[in-house]
Amino acid sequence: MRVLGIDPGLTRCGIAVVDVHSGRRVSLVHAGVVRTSKEADLGARLQQLELGILEVVTGFEPTAIAVEQVFSQHNVRTVIGTAQAAGIASLVAARQGIPMAFHTPSEVKAAVTGSGRADKQQVALMVGRIVGKPVTGPADLTDAVALAICHGWRFPAQQRLERALAIGGEKARASR
Repeated sequence: MRVLGIDPGLTRCGIAVVDVHSGRRVSLVHAGVVRTSKEADLGARLQQLELGILEVVTGFEPTAIAVEQVFSQHNVRTVIGTAQAAGIASLVAARQGIPMAFHTPSEVKAAVTGSGRADKQQVALMVGRIVGKPVTGPADLTDAVALAICHGWRFPAQQRLERALAIGGEKARASR
């Protein structure tokens, strides 16, 4: 499974592509950051994010996209920019027909470190261990890799659960 992880942000948007193999092995395929200028018009910034994400999607052809779920922060302007960037990621996924899921920061931390309360440094250390090499750069970059790993490890189990629930629902309807 090839997963594109996106840590949304209006100024810095972390983007990473990983291949998740059997046995929870992970290969880092691409990692980068799309940056936009605070001085630029909002529409231009959102378009720049869209083009940056689309370039990675067309270049690396992920089979799934994982985006960090926006959560309440102290700065409302930051929340709004993060939500707008997440919306652009959702739009690209929908237009390209790629399944997309949102993951909370604590879910991602728990997946890669074993603790939903891990700090950025612990996440970065574990991401490096998982992919077999240090992932250097801003936290947005490391978070994007962690998101992709989280989705790749959790998605197969989620699919099995959804299939089981669907089968159970069909059997319940059939027995009525």
